[in-house]
This record gives sequence, structure tokens and C-alpha cells, in this order.
Amino acid sequence: MSPRRIPSGGRIDRLRTIRFTFDGVSYAGHQGDTLASALLANGVMLFGRSFKYHRPRGVLTAGVDEPNALVTVLRGDVREPNLPATTVEIYDGLVAVSQNRFPSLAHDVSAVNQLGGKFISAGFYYKTFMGPAIGPLKGTRFWMMCEHIIRRAAGLGRAGHAPDPSRYERMNAFCDVLVVGSGPAGLSAAREAAASGLRVILAELDPEFGGSANWSGETIDGEPAATWASDIVGELKEHKNVRLLKRTTVWGYYDGNTIAALERVSDHEASPAKGAPRHRQWTIRAGSVVLAAGAFERPLVFPGNDRPGVMMASAAMRYANQYGVLPGEKIAVFTNNDSAYLAAAALAKAGASIVAMIDLRRNVGDACRALAKAAGAELLTGRAVVGTEGGKKLTGVKLAHFDEASGVISGEARAVATDCLVVSGGWSPTIHLASQAGARPAWDAELQAFLPPEPGKGWVGAGAFNGTFSTAEAIAEGFAAGRKAADLPPVKVDMLPQVEPAALDPRPAPVFEIRAKGKAFVDFQHDVTADDVRLAHLEGFVSVEHLKRYTTLGMATDQGKGSNVPGLAIMAEAVGKPIPEVGTTRFRPPFAPVSVGSLAAERFGDLKPERLTPMHDWHIENGATMYSAGLWFRPMIYGDPGETVEQAYVREAGTTRDAAGIVDVSTLGKIAVQGPDAAEFLDRVYTNVFSTLPVGKARYGLMLREDGIAFDDGTTWRLGEEDFLMTTTTANAGKVMQHLEYFLDVVWPDLRVHLTSVTDQWAGAAIGGPKAREILASCVTGTKVDNETLPFMGIVRGEIAGAPVMICRLSFSGEMAFEVYSGAGHGIHVWEALVEAGKPHGMVPYGLEALGTMRIEKGHVTGAEIDGRTTGRDLHLGWMLSKKKPFIGSAMMDREGLTAPDRLELVGIVSLDNRPLNGGAHIVMQADPENPHGSLGHITAACFSPALGKYIALALVSAGKSRHGKRAQVSDPLRNRFGPVEIVSHHFFDPEGKRMHG
Repeated sequence: MSPRRIPSGGRIDRLRTIRFTFDGVSYAGHQGDTLASALLANGVMLFGRSFKYHRPRGVLTAGVDEPNALVTVLRGDVREPNLPATTVEIYDGLVAVSQNRFPSLAHDVSAVNQLGGKFISAGFYYKTFMGPAIGPLKGTRFWMMCEHIIRRAAGLGRAGHAPDPSRYERMNAFCDVLVVGSGPAGLSAAREAAASGLRVILAELDPEFGGSANWSGETIDGEPAATWASDIVGELKEHKNVRLLKRTTVWGYYDGNTIAALERVSDHEASPAKGAPRHRQWTIRAGSVVLAAGAFERPLVFPGNDRPGVMMASAAMRYANQYGVLPGEKIAVFTNNDSAYLAAAALAKAGASIVAMIDLRRNVGDACRALAKAAGAELLTGRAVVGTEGGKKLTGVKLAHFDEASGVISGEARAVATDCLVVSGGWSPTIHLASQAGARPAWDAELQAFLPPEPGKGWVGAGAFNGTFSTAEAIAEGFAAGRKAADLPPVKVDMLPQVEPAALDPRPAPVFEIRAKGKAFVDFQHDVTADDVRLAHLEGFVSVEHLKRYTTLGMATDQGKGSNVPGLAIMAEAVGKPIPEVGTTRFRPPFAPVSVGSLAAERFGDLKPERLTPMHDWHIENGATMYSAGLWFRPMIYGDPGETVEQAYVREAGTTRDAAGIVDVSTLGKIAVQGPDAAEFLDRVYTNVFSTLPVGKARYGLMLREDGIAFDDGTTWRLGEEDFLMTTTTANAGKVMQHLEYFLDVVWPDLRVHLTSVTDQWAGAAIGGPKAREILASCVTGTKVDNETLPFMGIVRGEIAGAPVMICRLSFSGEMAFEVYSGAGHGIHVWEALVEAGKPHGMVPYGLEALGTMRIEKGHVTGAEIDGRTTGRDLHLGWMLSKKKPFIGSAMMDREGLTAPDRLELVGIVSLDNRPLNGGAHIVMQADPENPHGSLGHITAACFSPALGKYIALALVSAGKSRHGKRAQVSDPLRNRFGPVEIVSHHFFDPEGKRMHG
């Protein structure tokens, strides 16, 4: 048997022995062990070295909040660094190594850093490497001299370079109630919500449901708490509407009750099942959330509190009751609250010798005294630990008298021999997710902890998360939270479960630090001491955010789960303010480290994202040649056998002009602009007026940058008095969204407007041509589409093949055309119905080449012309520049350089030698193949026009309008294309617009 393994008890499978290695040494554990519990069972106390001083460190906790025992797990050539040994489940063949040491964990040469403690205190990077102010190195960049050494020494675990062969998954889930945490409160909430028939997801970060019930040693209604929890889990498994997710960390809470969670599917398996992912990233959209995430026990700050053998009291209790492991043989307990007495009793029951019960409070309740007596411990009240002894493991502690009111220690120190000191400094509720949801924590002076405020919209708390540390009360709160989350009326609970032993007083003494000689650590992983916190205050870093960044307190992999509150308390004392006035930093996601693989999931290898419209598969099946337009894949042509690209697009464009064509426009950027000030906002961002636009109508709009340069164009539809749908060019959708959000957030934060990108929510199809209205009328129901009902730029709603649609009559091709929008889920259904309706009329699908051809024929501008250098007047859109209102860019658009007569202006180009033209070719007065020069401008887009029977192009030419009707030359030396052209108006086809207005 292992040196520290208890002969019986715990929740491990003692019949299954598992072998693993740590730092090359072979060990044995049992199914259900973590790496930490298995190594402790084998008598291992030294797990790692600290970040800065390379001090020896042991296990401090038993969960995700572990700051010390970080290891690297090796799977072949793949390294996974910085994993808490407390969360790594052992499996046959597990290979783990310690970190941040050389040449070995026991003998680390960098431990010499401890001798320079005063020189590498908080902020030493800032002070040292900016350059010495005096001496022979004055004025030099001292950092450059030391950078190589510092960078090699920085960090903890070493990242690997080998490709990761593991598979990762992403999943989306929807539920009525999400319960985070499966302790007594979470299980009660899940059971009550599930009983109402709602869809429930229960997420638990541990390998086993039950939370504290698995190790508290309590009995609930006469049976072990673990059995009680197991029975409830069994009930939940019987519900078809319940999904149970163990080994799942809920790490982010986002708008709209969108929750991010990471499921560790196969980390605990030596050989994962074929096809099984390693991690699964869940995006959960919940109607309501029950936060029953429990609380973290926090350490006390005293000299030598980081020595291997110092452990949290709840962790020691968990190792004994859940894993059957004693953290020590002669154990001392140091506390400022009652909960550590339960740990002492559990350890004594497991066979440990409790040599001393050290309580810095002078007055201790009778229940605590009885527990200390039952544990056989000497009760020392009004005492504090002022130091520890030992090297790579604890051998003893020093005690002194302590005055709780003044914090003063007195009397001669007394030595107590011990190999394990378990500590409790109170409890900090795990309010991270509530903080991410937007709630500011509230300080509770009795519990000396930050608690969540009143539940926000969408979530409710229960149990220790709320500061309720009685199991019976936690169960009652969970029951009530489950009913509230399920939108059920509250009911009176006639009888609470009988929980034994009775709960003790959870209120700690308001003491966080014992001030004595020696290094007392607040943040164990980053080696931040209490003196570092006070130094930060002396040097002017009095904000909690500044304290965090200057000292790196709470910035390690554990994100300050145990260190934040003690650090804030020490800062508050230094500032001379109460803790709530000093405040706390915001808890940002992720709650715990998340693998990059799970976020990327199947998106690896070719890292370019691919966006596909709902009709993508139809395009492929019907002969489309696809190409990328930005991130989107769009049809180029639908070629017949033997056709060239030119022949295909000429056929498609010609058929559209003669009969009808249909094109997928789902990729257009779409932004919902909503709110009481939406119209005013659009007046400010567009050059023309939108506040006068009637409901049920659309208008073409132009945006400028602040410097007066054209930015984007598109149509915006008024769906309601305060509801607009803006469309943008495909390429600029993201840029326009950023542009709008910047002005709304920074320049006009007073405007009551909400922006939502809905590009992916709408599928779009545009049908155009002389027969377009007839085709549409044959398949749409619920509305007419005649000229009176649906005039140019009008909007109607109806149905196509039973799917709701929104139709706007607008044209990009110059033909009578209609854009039909439906929900993305109906996109292919509506598209196929339109295609079927168009078959009797000879309608064809067309791609981007035909679309580009028709827009060139009409002289419509796109990104090729709105190229970041042109103005609205350059593009002959001066009529859209309102003189009645200011707008973005209006103050700068009339600068001298932007109104010069020789600016590049949009023109049309006709090839006079009947040869193709190319985008990027220059327009010159005289072509000189030997010495190309004298450019007047350049071609932006070119095609063969089936409507004109000529090769034509759009171009930007100096003083272009004045050159209409004049001949010039095209100069394209890279493609050896020279020849005569005529400069004409950019309106090649139907300049009066009779076809689209007919």
C-alpha cells in the first residue's frame, strides 16, 4: 500500500491499479485518482517550482484553483503544459513531468533567485530594463543586454512544437435551463427544473457529479451525501429532456444568455475511442441559468505559507474523504473560521494525528471546541502561525499570540512539529460568471467576501455561490432557483433534508494577513508577496487594476481564484479604506484555461475561413464554378459543356436582359439598426437623408470616411418607425459594422441605437429581367407584386412555398428586379421555389461574372471604384451629398485637393479594336509600348457587353467628364495590350432607367 493511502474509504476503485510516471519515476494509483492525489498517496510532497523565485512548492488545493502543482503531460511528441495536477485524471501510461526547474525538481539552480528577492520585487522589469540612470551603463538599454537570458527564464511550462493529432469538436445546444455546478444546490435546481418538463443542461467541471457531497462526509436524510447525490443524478438520467455534461467547465457568460463551456471528452483515457474528440467546445443558448458554482477556500497570508506541506483545509478533507489519501501524518490546522474544524475531524477520523488546532480568534464556539476535542487536537486560540520550517517539505511551524482586533503578534514563538499544515482563511464565492454577465459584486462584511448582487435578468444563484454555506440551506436555495429558472411560482418547502453534522458558523474573522518577518505570499504562482502589494501602493499604484498589472497579482493560470481577496484586503489596509471602496477587478472569461484546439475545432490546416451561403450545395449541383469573394464562396458562372467563361457570362447576362435571371445575394452585408434614434443615426452616417424615408420603403445611401473619401454604398430599408435594415457591399460588411459601432460607442454614445449584424440570418435571392414580376407573382402568396403595391424601392411581406419572405423592388442590374429575403433556414427552399417558377419563362441562374457585366453596363460602382481614394463627386454621386445636414465626412469633403478639376472621375471605356480590356490597364493619350508613360487613369472593371455587342469598361480618368466622346489609348504593357478606345459616359445601357422603373 502507498505510504499515505488510507486502508479503506474514498470514492476510488481500489480494485483497479493504474501505473503512471512523474519525472521519470514510476508510481501506482487507482481509478478515480487525480495526479495530485496519486502522488500524495505515494508520499510525494514536492510538485513544482515557483515562477520568479523558484521556491519549492507542493499541492495547495484539490481543484481548478491550484496555483502550485502545475505539470506538463506528454502524449508522444505532444506536450500539454501548465495543467494543474489536481485536475489531471490518471490513466495507464500517463507521462507527466514537472516544470520551471533545471536540471531537476529537487535540485534547481534557479533557486538562487531567492537570494535576490529585494532586487526582483514588484515592478522590477519596469525599473531595471528601461535603462540605468547612473553609473557606466547610464543611457543604455539595459534590457537589450539581458533580454535573451530573461526570455529563457520566463514562463512556467514549455510549449511543444509537434503537430497535435487530436480531434476537437464544436457543438451548439439550446435549453430552457442551464445549471452550472452539481453540488447539493445545483442538483436540487436541476431536479426541480427537469420535473417541470423543461429542457435542462447540467454542467459539472469534475469527473463525477455531486460537488461537495462527494467529500463533505455529511449525511443527508440518513444516507451518505454522496449516495444522496448519486440518487438524484440517477433520477435526472431518466428524464429525456435532461443533458448531463460532466468534465465540463463553463468558462464564459455572454450577451443573450449565451454560455461557453469546454467538455474534456477523452483527456482521461489512455486510448480514446476511434473518432472521439479530445475536447468539445459547447456554445449553449439558455433561457435561464442557475449559477451554483460553489466557492473557493482562500489561504491566510503569513511567512512561509508556500512551503510544501501547507494545504487548504477543504483540500485536505477532500483528499481524505474522496481519494482516501492523508496529506500528512502529524497535521496542524490554522484557521480564522469554523469550517476548518470539520476538516480536522475528518482527517482525524481517517487516521491522521491532529497535533494542534490553531485559531487566531480568541473566542471559539462550543461546537468547534467539541470537534477539536474529538480530533484529539490541542486547541490554541488567539494564536497565529508566524513562520514555517523545513526545506523541500514542511517540518514544523512557529506560533505566537495574536490580537485579532489590532493584528499584533506578541510573546515568544512556540515551535510545533508537523509535516502538514492545513489552512483556512474563509471562503470566496465563485461569482466569475455573474461578473461576466455584467453584475458588479457586492461586499459582505460578515462573510468577508464578495457576493453576487441581486440576480440579473436571465440568471439566478444558489448555494455557496450566494454565500450560503449550510448544505440544508443550499438545497433549499437550489430548489427555489430551479423553480424560478423554470418560471414556476415559488412554493413553501415543508421539510428541508436533515443534514448532519449541523452547519457551523461560516463567518470568518476579518483577518487576512499575519505580519511577521519573512516572505508571506499572496499569489503563489507569480510569487507576489504582501510586501509587493504594499510597495505598489507606495509607488502610486492604488487602483486595483493598476495593482493587478504592476504586481501581476491574479494574472497567473489560476487567475487569482484564491489570491484576489487577500490581495485587495492588504491594499485596502495600506490605502486606509474599507475593502468595498477599494473594489475588485472584473472577472473576465475564460474562467479556466481553454485549449485553442477546442476553439478552432475542425477548422485547422488551411486556416482561411470559408463562408458558404444556404444555397451553396445547389450551386455546386447545378454546374456552378465557384470562387472566393472575400471570405464567401460565390458562383462565377453556371457553364454549359464546352463554354468558356466569357461565353457563359454573356449567355447569362443576355438571357437576364431578354427574359429573367436569378442570383444569390445572401453575401451582402446586413445590419439591423434599431432604436428611437435610429433614423437620426442614419442621417449622420449617410450623406443623404433617411429620417424622411417612409416605412415600407428603401433608399440608396452613400457613406464617407471622416476625411471625405467614399467608404461604402448600399440600400437601407425602413421596416418600422425605429427599425431599419441596412445592406452593405459584401467585402465591406465587417468594416461598415466597425465604422458604425465606433461612432455609436465613442462619438455619439447618447444616441439610443442598437446595431446587430444579421448577414448570416438572412438568405437573399435577386430576380431581374422583363419577366421577373410575372415569375414572382406566380409563386408569392399573401401580397401582390404589381406596380401599385410594390413600386420601385417598395417593400412587401408575403410567403413563397410556405416560407415567410420580405421583398424589396430594387435593381443592381438595370432591369426590373426584386430582392427576396428569407430566414437562412428557408434559403434553399425559397431559392428552389423561385427557380421552379422561373423555368416556364426561361429564367437562368447567373454568377458574379454576369452580375459584374450588367453592373458595368449600368455604370453602378462597387469596391473597384470605391477604392479608398475617390469621393462621391468623382463617382458622379454628388447628388447624394446633402446640403441640409452634416454627416460623417461633410466637413472634409470640400477640401481643395478633393475638388480639383483634374481629379480622377468615373467614365466609360469602349474598345475600338474589338479586343478585350483588362482591369488595371492604363488610359493614355498616346500608347508607347517601348516606354509606357503619361497615364490619365486606369480601368477598374471590364467585360464584353451582350447588350452593346462590344468590349467595355469602367475607368477612373483625370477630368473624365470633360473627355466624353474623345479617343485615347489603352496601355497594358504587362499583358502586351495596346489599342484605341473611346471615353464615354459610364451609363452605357438604359441611362434613363426605363427598364427598372417600368
